[in-house]
Amino acid sequence: MVTPEQLTTLIQSRLPDAFVQVQDLTGGGDHYEAVVVSAAFEGKRLVQQHQLVYSSLKDLMASNELHALALKTYTPEQWAQRQ
Repeated sequence: MVTPEQLTTLIQSRLPDAFVQVQDLTGGGDHYEAVVVSAAFEGKRLVQQHQLVYSSLKDLMASNELHALALKTYTPEQWAQRQ
């Protein structure tokens, strides 16, 4: 079972500046939703932003410990506009 804290740590290991919010959608520890805000997303297409995040979680996904992740990514400017 993966914890939200583990996911946050792994994402921040790849994107040290990232603000990360993780929510367990089912309570089972394998279906999550994550919001990730990082300056590293500047100038990147959405798919490239998601690839950056998923690259930090590839071992968990390959082992099926993490079954599903709904992902929302924003640059700091985009995030500020949403607040």
